[in-house]
Amino acid sequence: MAARFRPSDPHSSAASSGAAAQGQWGRAWEVDWFSLASVLFLLLFAPFIVYFFIMACDQYACSLSAPVWDLAAGRVRLSDIWAKTPGLTREAAQIYALWVSFQVLLYVALPDLCHKVLPGYVGGVQEGAVTPAGTINKYEINGLQAWIITHLLWLANACYLSWFPPTVIFDNWIPLLWCANILGYAVSTFAMVKGYLFPTNARDCKFTGNFFYNYMMGIEFNPRIGKWFDFKLFFNGRPGIVAWTLINLSFAAKQRELHGHVTNSMLLVNVLQAIYVLDFFWNEAWYLKTIDICHDHFGWYLGWGDCVWLPYLYTLQGLYLVYHPVQLAAPHAGGVLLLGLLGYYVFRVANHQKDLFRRSDGRCRIWGRKPRAIACVYTSADGQRHHSKLLASGFWGLARHFNYTGDLLGSLAYCLACGGGHLLPYFYALYMAVLLTHRCLRDEHRCASKYGGDWARYTAAVPYRLLPGVF
Repeated sequence: MAARFRPSDPHSSAASSGAAAQGQWGRAWEVDWFSLASVLFLLLFAPFIVYFFIMACDQYACSLSAPVWDLAAGRVRLSDIWAKTPGLTREAAQIYALWVSFQVLLYVALPDLCHKVLPGYVGGVQEGAVTPAGTINKYEINGLQAWIITHLLWLANACYLSWFPPTVIFDNWIPLLWCANILGYAVSTFAMVKGYLFPTNARDCKFTGNFFYNYMMGIEFNPRIGKWFDFKLFFNGRPGIVAWTLINLSFAAKQRELHGHVTNSMLLVNVLQAIYVLDFFWNEAWYLKTIDICHDHFGWYLGWGDCVWLPYLYTLQGLYLVYHPVQLAAPHAGGVLLLGLLGYYVFRVANHQKDLFRRSDGRCRIWGRKPRAIACVYTSADGQRHHSKLLASGFWGLARHFNYTGDLLGSLAYCLACGGGHLLPYFYALYMAVLLTHRCLRDEHRCASKYGGDWARYTAAVPYRLLPGVF
């Protein structure tokens, strides 16, 4: 589903120096039986998975086993569970429509000012990577500005204006789920129709001949409306990731309303996840070089995933803590905080090392010494040969995807903040482990196709993928 941002070619100093050969990068041209089975499974069961988790919290106090046992024992029927589920409401529809419209307005109508006043921040008009067809798109990077404006308005309302209660998101959580699904399916369907009838760039489209694969994985590489509204950049960052921290704040407000205080576990979840969200928007220009932008086409996987999967399943820890206000012992809380900060440090420093290596073409120092690199050559779609380098120093010398290791540590910290009473808040760590392992293998398949024997030399120099000495 909606993935956290991943480097497009995590080691290369020339990852965006030319369009990759067709078939090496991006989604498939042909669909094998396993890919089709996976696509059908996700299309059928991913919406059910989201509903099951949210329903379990609403009707079974976040127990995943209780509804299963009730159904198995005949104490309840599926129709009974569905009858208790809140439906779509006019209030939720109005809230969601206003929310998405506001984010669209911030995205397209308000040029970035943050890069003019914040030292070190890269915003404004930036260029993306070269697409397979050789196009270089330009983007208006203003996500940090949108996040700041949105949260300032939220805090102003909570403290002074009182236009709506700070618990409004929690209070409408399931009705908003139906709104998010409507948008997710609508934008995914529109993107598919657009890819067939009026693509932004026909040379960057891929058709497999299989309707379900095309619908899920997307046809267009960079679908746009007008010059600046880019579907991938908007839906990956807004409205889902901007909403992430607002959702957590609403959950904290609801915990205080119900229990009279906000627990240290809720504070930890809010703080650690806010660090991640802010890092995303501070480095939004860097995000233009990640898998989501550089290789993935825009279909249901990104459209529905960013609208539904991300905001509803990435925030399970905060939702769980509304129903189970865990107060951690000081050593436990301190350990969770340190683990979360360690994960963020590894994630950020690893990506910084890669960026430094790329920008300087290897003429830099990592951990106080000249970086070790594996020289390699690849051929782009136009038949041109390009030279590149694969970083084998710093964190990238410990494992080929050590930035993913930092991600896993941070994900585990979010879950550990919830204690050990239920499995539900640990879904996120399990999901990230599966997602990142899959991403790791997919990255390596692409790199092996792209670099050939040079990739084999690199894997011999750095033998582990994620965990040194283990995997």
